[in-house]
Amino acid sequence: MLHNTWKDSPTLRTVTCTHTDAAKYLVSNVLTVGKQYEVKNETDEFIFVIDNTGHIGGYYKTYFA
Repeated sequence: MLHNTWKDSPTLRTVTCTHTDAAKYLVSNVLTVGKQYEVKNETDEFIFVIDNTGHIGGYYKTYFA
């Protein structure tokens, strides 16, 4: 399972969280506006970062700049 090694993989780039206003999910518990996060993997719709819990989380790209 490839996703088990993402935390140890090299960082692709860093992104800054621009907002946590989610219509469906509560993301303000794991993302902080203005904080930079390390991108470990990326798809067309999602960015996988190490969030405030210290684990990998997948979030819509709309939360980041």
